[in-house]
Amino acid sequence: MQLNTDTARFESAVMVHLDSAWNLARWMVRSEHDAQDVVQEACLRALRAFDAFRGGDGRCWLLTIVRNTCCTWLEKNRRGAPAAFTDDDLETLECADSNPADTLMRQLDTEKVRLAIDKLPPEFREIVILRELEDLSYKEISTIAQIPVGTVMSRLARARKRLQEILSPEILKEA
Repeated sequence: MQLNTDTARFESAVMVHLDSAWNLARWMVRSEHDAQDVVQEACLRALRAFDAFRGGDGRCWLLTIVRNTCCTWLEKNRRGAPAAFTDDDLETLECADSNPADTLMRQLDTEKVRLAIDKLPPEFREIVILRELEDLSYKEISTIAQIPVGTVMSRLARARKRLQEILSPEILKEA
């Protein structure tokens, strides 16, 4: 198959968003290794379809492809309950002005939030990731997830409520 694609245009419009693509895939398939495979497949799909890309928001376009690739991958490879993130998956919070105890507490809080997000149903987790971690607008999320803006808003509200329910017992234990 011959690809008639302007490589520089593809790189500047699409490849600059690989971090966002990987982040979304990692949360959707819940595995770092599988997310790499999904993003690679999504990038190949994007490259093949790039002639049809008419400009606009390359990030939303790529994330739509990543989302669809994740959905396809999940349908084919669902093996029961996905594994939760390991400690290696959690980003380390470092602050030069803080002491080790403060740093440890922030890391524990970050881990609790990540584990709570991981417990959300896929349709809620996806919306939370796109809104809160990728900082996308409701309209952009609507485009990527192929759902109405109102559905994005209601899913986000429900996801936030569930996160609060999951995290509230943890907060009460610490008090």
